[in-house]
Amino acid sequence: MYAYIKGEIAELSEDNLVLECSNIGYNIRIPLNVAQKLPGIGAFVKIYTYTSVREDAFQLFGFLTRDDLEIYKKLIAVNGIGPKGALSILSAMSADDLRLAIISGDAKAIAKAPGVGNKSAERIILELKDKIALKLSGEEGPDFVMAGDIASGGSAAKSEAIEALVSLGYSPTEALKAIKQLEITQDLDSGAILKQALKVIGN
Repeated sequence: MYAYIKGEIAELSEDNLVLECSNIGYNIRIPLNVAQKLPGIGAFVKIYTYTSVREDAFQLFGFLTRDDLEIYKKLIAVNGIGPKGALSILSAMSADDLRLAIISGDAKAIAKAPGVGNKSAERIILELKDKIALKLSGEEGPDFVMAGDIASGGSAAKSEAIEALVSLGYSPTEALKAIKQLEITQDLDSGAILKQALKVIGN
């Protein structure tokens, strides 16, 4: 119903925002990380919103970016993950971290969200792994890879480096997150990529 609302912050808590626009106060549920990023009472902000309409409730859910809103919409489309469950997940982790967890198959990272068990986390990965794209730096060609293409990340060398990091005890999410930050050229082998990734994790 509402693509976004621009207005003044009238009230703010860790999970709720009242945004005043044209003398109307919109009650908007928000993830914890959104609450932490918002300025104080009286500041003007733009919030991207999703409208949830049910027989017993009419609620607005808000996000700071269109990207966060889109990942939220994907989450609520997963069987068994409702608007509140999706909000809980995005309170526990950023949209980028969620993408990394889905792409790397890291159900444990998703299951850390309150009210989300291992089965729900695995279902999220299963249903969204082919619908999530992750931007990778330092590569020629397409800017995005899909979750089903994790063996790439663009190259066999990168895949081997990810596997090496996991074998060293890092989670798949940590491994992919480190690799994502590297400027990787075609002349780098898996050993060189691994060394750079370890430096990133060490910092």
